[in-house]
Amino acid sequence: MKTLLNVIWLIFSGLWMALGYLFAGVICCILIITIPWGIACFRIASYALWPFGRTTVQRHDAGAPSGIGNVVWLIFAGIWLTIGHITLGIALCVSIIGIPFGLAHFKMVPISLVPLGREIVPTDASTAYPRYRW
Repeated sequence: MKTLLNVIWLIFSGLWMALGYLFAGVICCILIITIPWGIACFRIASYALWPFGRTTVQRHDAGAPSGIGNVVWLIFAGIWLTIGHITLGIALCVSIIGIPFGLAHFKMVPISLVPLGREIVPTDASTAYPRYRW
């Protein structure tokens, strides 16, 4: 089922989103100072191509530089990308067929809002969900 949803997503939404993130990543890498955001754009592009069966988790080893970078990203790109994902998610959730794709847009909100210090993992990985110690 994940493969079928990913193929449909790729045709109707994922390819265009991934191309946009790739273009932004190339621009960020051309401007030398913004290379960390360019690398983040490339990661988001791979996630935008194939979102079903994967999720994002926060890296605990990310330090203060990723936090500062996230603030800069939030101001210049994060807000606008998040508004776009929320708008498309709401529009797709209007129809019953579009609900899984709308939810995929909502799933991309955290990484588009603050991409530094996050990692994309398969949903069946042990790192996707925290372990609770009793």
